[in-house]
Amino acid sequence: MKKRGVFLLALLAGVIGYGAWCADEVNPDKEKLVLGTLLAVMDQVHFKPPNLNDDFSKKAFKKYLNDLDGTKWFFTQEEVDQLKAFELEIDDQAEAGDLAFFDLSVTLLDKAIARSERIYREYIDYDFDFDLTEELELDGEKKPFPKDEAEQKEYWRKYLKYQIVSKLDEKLDAQEDKAQRDKENKDNGDLRDLEKENKQETSSEKKTKTELIAESIEETKELYDGVFENINEMRRSDRFEAYLNAFANLYDPHSVYFSPKGKQDFDIRMGGKLEGIGARLGQDGDYVKIASIVPGGPSYQGKELEVDDVIQMVTQEGEEGVGIKGMRIDDVVSMVRGKKGTVVILTVKKKDGSIKDIRIERDEIILDVAYARSAIMEVEGKENKVGYIKLPSFYSSFDGGKGNSCAIDVAKEIEKLKKENVDGIILDLRYNGGGSLPDVIDMSGLFIEDGPVVQVKSRRRKAQVYNDEDSSVQYDGPLIVMVNAHSASASEILAGALQDYKRAVIVGSKSTFGKGTVQGFFDLDRALPGNTDLKPLGQVKLTFQKFYRIDGGSNQLKGVIPDIVLPDPFAYIKTGEKEEVNPLEWSEIEPVAHSQNVYQMPDMEMLKHKSKLRVAANEVFTLIDEDAKRLKENQDDSTYPIDLAGFSKMMDDRKVESKKYTDIMDKDIASLKIRNMEIDLQEMASDSAKIGRNSEWLKQMQKDVYIEECLLIINDMLKAGTTYVESRKE
Repeated sequence: MKKRGVFLLALLAGVIGYGAWCADEVNPDKEKLVLGTLLAVMDQVHFKPPNLNDDFSKKAFKKYLNDLDGTKWFFTQEEVDQLKAFELEIDDQAEAGDLAFFDLSVTLLDKAIARSERIYREYIDYDFDFDLTEELELDGEKKPFPKDEAEQKEYWRKYLKYQIVSKLDEKLDAQEDKAQRDKENKDNGDLRDLEKENKQETSSEKKTKTELIAESIEETKELYDGVFENINEMRRSDRFEAYLNAFANLYDPHSVYFSPKGKQDFDIRMGGKLEGIGARLGQDGDYVKIASIVPGGPSYQGKELEVDDVIQMVTQEGEEGVGIKGMRIDDVVSMVRGKKGTVVILTVKKKDGSIKDIRIERDEIILDVAYARSAIMEVEGKENKVGYIKLPSFYSSFDGGKGNSCAIDVAKEIEKLKKENVDGIILDLRYNGGGSLPDVIDMSGLFIEDGPVVQVKSRRRKAQVYNDEDSSVQYDGPLIVMVNAHSASASEILAGALQDYKRAVIVGSKSTFGKGTVQGFFDLDRALPGNTDLKPLGQVKLTFQKFYRIDGGSNQLKGVIPDIVLPDPFAYIKTGEKEEVNPLEWSEIEPVAHSQNVYQMPDMEMLKHKSKLRVAANEVFTLIDEDAKRLKENQDDSTYPIDLAGFSKMMDDRKVESKKYTDIMDKDIASLKIRNMEIDLQEMASDSAKIGRNSEWLKQMQKDVYIEECLLIINDMLKAGTTYVESRKE
């Protein structure tokens, strides 16, 4: 497909003048136009467009099939084979404006969904044998499509049995736990009037196993009635959008097509209306996942919801839960969003495969927690006083926020710390997903003299070097930058630049996220001359640039590798850009000259060696590493027993295993001394809410073993003396 521009013009000539397409109408002419325009724009603007050939066609087929039925609930192998006949023709059809493959996929999917719903309704009332020893593979990638309807029926029988058994096991455990608590209260002479407090949960009303089974079946039925209702509300336009994204996502995982309605929903999600729980949501196949946690919001304060948690069900407190499989993301957003003070319960699948109900009270986002702030830290027995700055994101005044740019705010925090005569500074970028590039440049300049910070390259142009133009240096002492696997984009630029200058010691997990690309929106209407009744066509968010470190290497895929690597809770779980589908490759360009005469780093091998010895002797770090391995094993073990005895044993074994690692970082570190600066205490003195949030922040840091180790690393840097440390002479 080499002449997409010619094809686009020819297609335009044939379709201009037809009526516009409504969301629930079939308009093949508009569909062909959108597809052709999308591919033409991607080919011209994307940083590195792939060749649209048979290999691309095979990948598009695989991606689209996975988007349609990644769980393998619907299609049989016979239907997959019918679609597979087009596997090498998808690119040719796109070039010709032929939608035969897409049309067949819609027809077959409608048929498959109807059949699966019929099978579900047949088996939801099945007389399940919960004592029969059976297993079920839950990972769609590890199991084949059912060869025929008989095999599909057997899968649905097992799947529904699994859902019922999991609910039944939870109910039996809850009933047993309550009975144990009642007994302990009675033995302690502290038995409350349980019937008065909650008549439905008294010990005298313990339910039989038969009653609990009936409840579990009914809850499963309510859940999957909702699932199929959601799926049946899917429109052809929704499926066509998925088809277009099977193409767009093959350019790279951050390139996405948005219909006009989809772009509007995206703007709502990203425009500061943060769903009432302080979390941004993203699509994950048939489900919706947590894309980011907003610092200061209810989810951030609750500490249970995490990035990449996959939402299974949304429940308004006091109401029945709603399964969200197959639901449009804007519908999920509207269910999660709500008034301050109301409660929503999210049933999520965690990274280790466990299912958890998380109760969140909606609230307004607390902006002051989202901004840079600082504290003074010391380790008992050490003479050094260290400044700590937490930066949750690279926010900027052009974001519409009330605060200054993050570079200005960090500069203010540095000035306050310097007045306290700190011996070193720790800049914490953990969980910082990025933001403003200008602020990265300015912030880098706080620690170096003028010079290059990052290179940004477009497809057809030489790399543009972004420089810190200010020769002044605000802070010239020992510096540590803390990162983890969720430090991305702008965080990686800053950490990478300071590492290349040998200006800071980077400390954290095995690597940062590894996103070295830049995206922008392109309105497809701009690709068409004049006006047409078929507009609007939608927009595409596509990757049009990559950024490179000043040493010439890219952060793409590899991320920033810390100088000192510490054990991490998710060290063995697949995460980061390299685990995305079709990411752009790592590459390098010519380095640019860079040097600094601000601070001479100590012997890095000495710092690594001392840290390694401390980490090996630290019980908390040992437990963190053990738990990370356990999470990986649980994630990989996707075959579950579905008899009650086997399932209960598996869950009980996991609970016993996890007990050892519960609240690993929930103990105060006695040697860690943390305090606010007097100027900050005065500023918050009249605001009880700020005082409360600050108190909680200090408590969190008091338990943070990573902060403790960074303080000890700075102590090693200072002990190295003038042989290794040379302050900049003004």
